[in-house]
Amino acid sequence: MTQQPSPTQDAASAAKPAGARERATMEDVAHLAGVSLKSVSRVVNREPHVSDTLRAKVEAAIAALSFVPDTAARSLAGSRTFIVGLLFDNPSPNYTMKIQSGVYRACVEQQYHLRIDNIESDRPHAEVEAQLDAIVRNSRCDGFILTPPLTDNIQVLAFLERRNIRYARIAPNSELGRSPCVAIDDAAAGALVARRLWNLGHRRLGVVSGPPLHRAGDRRRTGFLAAIRELDPAVVVAEADGLFSFESGIAAGADLLARDPRPTAIFATNDDSAAGVMVACGRAGLRVPHDISLCGFDDSWVAKSVWPYLTTVYQPIEEMGYVAASLLIDRGETGERQVMLGFHLVERDSLAPPS
Repeated sequence: MTQQPSPTQDAASAAKPAGARERATMEDVAHLAGVSLKSVSRVVNREPHVSDTLRAKVEAAIAALSFVPDTAARSLAGSRTFIVGLLFDNPSPNYTMKIQSGVYRACVEQQYHLRIDNIESDRPHAEVEAQLDAIVRNSRCDGFILTPPLTDNIQVLAFLERRNIRYARIAPNSELGRSPCVAIDDAAAGALVARRLWNLGHRRLGVVSGPPLHRAGDRRRTGFLAAIRELDPAVVVAEADGLFSFESGIAAGADLLARDPRPTAIFATNDDSAAGVMVACGRAGLRVPHDISLCGFDDSWVAKSVWPYLTTVYQPIEEMGYVAASLLIDRGETGERQVMLGFHLVERDSLAPPS
């Protein structure tokens, strides 16, 4: 049986006279949808307060005409560049790659371009300001996505606000209402690890912290310590400083293993440093998990590139990037500003009861 063309397809054909240019325009969409050019522009530019009826009409016409918005025209019409900036100051390559992947996916869906820059936020105040100024002048971004530790850097936030530049944050520690943001409950995740190690029978515990400026890492540590104090206030947890890097994990692991008494279980607040702790265990002639149980955080590719495979907390890093970009591009259309995502413990081979 021959399929009959839909009314929209018939109208689309009629809207394009013989000899007309092949590429549909916004005028063609407006004519087919029976709405004004301004209405089409509002739908295409994802402006707020557009009715569902109007959006459905315009999107049906766009589909029928295979209309592809012109980025330059959209920019002129909406005072936007359709470029999103992603700012990093994070030593973990796995984390940055996953965030980048999520942000890029959102940009492709919304027909935005992505620009990536790095800021050394531990530099003197004037140098940080100069880095930000150069990025803003050269990027022409509609807004920026801030990743830890930039998410809680007051200097960065104040700079963007002075310039009236929109931003969204990933895993901020405070002032959640200051901007659109996405996070997990890092403290609860740290507590989850503490209870799991406790239930296995471990009472001599160690923790490897994150960089001083990385508040999400500090929340994981704080949640871990608070849960242990709740279980038994008399237990003292050994602590060593880490920087979320493989090398710092080796140093922190060697520090903890030299303590007396030596911990029977160690929680590293990211997978890179946990892998370093595993190396330190091997150098000391200790086996994981027979002599030392070990847990990381992130569930990155690192967790399955070491042996034994690493038990770790899964956080949806790529999804966090996607949500942050969507919140930034959305411009408040949905009214959603703070999004909390879930986490869970992924048990592999690096945990066992103490021997």
